[in-house]
Amino acid sequence: MKNTKISIFEGQKIRKVWDDKEEKWYFSVTDACGALTESVDAGAYWRKLKQRLIEEGSEVVTFCHGLKLEASDGKKYETDCADTEGIFRIIQSIPSPKAEPFKRWLARVGYERVEETNDPELAINRALNTYLKKGYSPEWVNQRLKSIEIRKDLTDEWRKRGVKEGLEFALLTDEITFAWAGIKTKQYKEHKGLKAESLRDNMTNLELVLNMLAETATTEISKKVEPKDFLENTRVAQQGGGIAGNARKNLEEKLGRSVINKQKFLPKKNIRIGKGN
Repeated sequence: MKNTKISIFEGQKIRKVWDDKEEKWYFSVTDACGALTESVDAGAYWRKLKQRLIEEGSEVVTFCHGLKLEASDGKKYETDCADTEGIFRIIQSIPSPKAEPFKRWLARVGYERVEETNDPELAINRALNTYLKKGYSPEWVNQRLKSIEIRKDLTDEWRKRGVKEGLEFALLTDEITFAWAGIKTKQYKEHKGLKAESLRDNMTNLELVLNMLAETATTEISKKVEPKDFLENTRVAQQGGGIAGNARKNLEEKLGRSVINKQKFLPKKNIRIGKGN
């Protein structure tokens, strides 16, 4: 665990810590309870809520991990922490007016996912509108949506070849990224100063084009050679990524600079959940 930081919610501090291995933030449950309730003792409130959830047989508590966070006295104490999913599940159990906007938002998101299952086009339209609201240009958005289609074609091909979702998908993605960009996915994110943010959402148009070329080439080569196991799929990923890698090197030679942009594509913004969002 590294990079302990503080988030602010309506004037209340919420401590969080970044897990490098899982690549996700963990938040102090006590701080979240304090921010969403009127309790004068957030620690006591959480202990009581935690006991009630355990008695009810809720699995929410299993999402909590004891992590050492710095307290107001400057010392570090073991504190119940949960990732974003865990925090949202805990929020659903908090009877507080401040928690209601989150509950309404979660209910709306759940409803939208059900709608998208029946009509996938709705998911595409919502994604387009979300990107535009964040400030991306229409041209970039169209390219980003195309990259999603290309990625799906690749993952469909991997499933067809027996590649397992999760770790094997991530390993092959790493091979493709390294072959075209010269760095692995995690290094790429670190290069741009990203943590939980999406790498592709922070790519420039040129980076996206090269990544799409790498994944398209991998898909087409896979269809031709029909790899039989993970090792063969790895070789195909290296070959597909290598095609885009050669294109990148040729372009960089002409431009006299790297096309792997170090900066995030959009400036950091605070996203509020609740009324009006």
